[in-house]
Amino acid sequence: MNTNFTAKLDSTPSPKMEIGELQVNSDIKLRHMVYRPAQPKATVLFLHGFPESMYSWKPIAESLSSDYEVHAFDWPGYGQSSRPSADRFSYAPKDYAQVLEQYIRASGIDSSKLVIYATDIGGLPALLAALEQPQIARKIIVGDFAPFNRPQYMWENLAALKSKPSSDVVRAAMNQTRDEILANTFFRDNPTEERYTLPQEFRDDIAKGWDGDITAADAFYHYYSHFTRDQDYFEANMSKLKVPVKVVWGEQDSYVKKEMGVEFAERNNLKLTILPGLGHYPHLQAPKQTADELRAEIDG
Repeated sequence: MNTNFTAKLDSTPSPKMEIGELQVNSDIKLRHMVYRPAQPKATVLFLHGFPESMYSWKPIAESLSSDYEVHAFDWPGYGQSSRPSADRFSYAPKDYAQVLEQYIRASGIDSSKLVIYATDIGGLPALLAALEQPQIARKIIVGDFAPFNRPQYMWENLAALKSKPSSDVVRAAMNQTRDEILANTFFRDNPTEERYTLPQEFRDDIAKGWDGDITAADAFYHYYSHFTRDQDYFEANMSKLKVPVKVVWGEQDSYVKKEMGVEFAERNNLKLTILPGLGHYPHLQAPKQTADELRAEIDG
């Protein structure tokens, strides 16, 4: 599928995008973008994955913003958000869950009208937050992430990040191959002739947002160093989830195979949509389709 990422997704005028910073705790300031229509029917909060930033959601956010208030932010360690040292902030899924809760409170979002759409590293924190705060959202949509410790469903390099000494090797390699990762990560599921278009604004933003005292690769490494612990906690407690959850997965996802999503959905009796022909980043590969399906979920 060759989708033009930069194409306007609909003809309805969008409200102006607001970009700013929001202090959510003493150590964390998040860069965020918000669209505020005059009479929003609901609020949507997008949570990005690796090695992305809030700009990965911009075309979809613009499309939805005529009807919904839309938020997205950079996770700590990504984009232009804070990068505290790992002794002050562990970058674990549980810590990201707390950041999510803090963002919702600090931004004044009405949780009763909120739909969260989370992919990749954003998925588990959203669900962990829902375990702690059953009223955190009206609905959560998750996809292409790893709720369980199932290395057999994960790309070999990702599984290697889950424990030492292999994780140290992968971390070093990721920091040394930054340019290759940013150039090719989004297309691993697609033959060269089927590569979709990423806007230069997004490419520039993730390149600028990689470096710092904690690089994006470092943040990813620290996340994975706590990943198994937090996956096991979630699996042991997932039956306590009260928030309605929908699962969406790219059929061709080679980073986290669709079997992970199938198991998660079947064990919890959740609605599951497998997206034919799409890979790990459906929101980048097919933004109009993603926006249309999200709109149907919100209105439904």
